[in-house]
Amino acid sequence: MSADLPLFRWQERYPGAPGFKRQATSAEAATSMRDQAGRLRGAVLAALRRHGPLTADEIAGALGETVLSVRPRVSELAVEGLVVKTSQRRRNDSGRTAIVWRLA
Repeated sequence: MSADLPLFRWQERYPGAPGFKRQATSAEAATSMRDQAGRLRGAVLAALRRHGPLTADEIAGALGETVLSVRPRVSELAVEGLVVKTSQRRRNDSGRTAIVWRLA
């Protein structure tokens, strides 16, 4: 991770840690991502810095990660105010339009 990436306000709960609702499987998934989430958030920021505004799916493609691991990280970064929505929308692989994100 690059030294010029912003520092996160690490917390034991969302958005500083992967979130979950009350379902056991959701809690297990969040716990399993805890160690990777910080690295992925940094990688998302680096991808946006390198490529400019992207959808979460495009970020996942640029990083060689799954959209299921990247989309929540984008949401966490948005809550932290580190990324923001643009007015643009682009189609993702499902054919639906997706928000294009940029660095704040």
